[in-house]
Amino acid sequence: MKQFILTATVLLLITASSFAQTQTWKADKVHSKVGFSVSHLVVSEVEGKFSDYDATLTTDANGKLEKVEAVIKVASITTDNADRDKHLKSDDFFAAEKYPELTFVSKSIKAAGKNSYKIIGDLTMRGVTKSVTLDTKFNGQIKDPWGNTKSGWVATTTVNRFDYGLQWNKALEAGGLVVGKDVDISLKLEFGLQK
Repeated sequence: MKQFILTATVLLLITASSFAQTQTWKADKVHSKVGFSVSHLVVSEVEGKFSDYDATLTTDANGKLEKVEAVIKVASITTDNADRDKHLKSDDFFAAEKYPELTFVSKSIKAAGKNSYKIIGDLTMRGVTKSVTLDTKFNGQIKDPWGNTKSGWVATTTVNRFDYGLQWNKALEAGGLVVGKDVDISLKLEFGLQK
């Protein structure tokens, strides 16, 4: 019985210690960008971004990336054109009133070279969840002039918007579509270590 109690105590201490060493990082939105681009009329690209979002990284005591989570508010989409933004929020695209958030939750993180990772996770958009891979680069960690610990990350992926029910389009006489099906996503994020 004493051996059992001793073993249970040690396990609890190890578990408590591992939780204590977990570090949480929150996105600094002033120094970050959640952007995207998609082809328009085959010959050009339209860019946009979301301005309201929360992103969190979890690392272990040695700085190893363990988990990534993000929530993006669809209504914060902007492409520098009010009419287009209104259309993107409509049922033709994001259906922002019915599906107000995009979410990402990592499932696995694999090293892909020096300071590079493949972050595989579930992206949910317009009520549809699909697995995506973020090609991610760690730009380093530094103390800012005010004593805060910051880290920088860049991640990219491409998704087929049709897979998520964003189906609106029109065919062009010369061939192709008004709006491309593939959307390039670019995340340039600065994170602050939470104290």
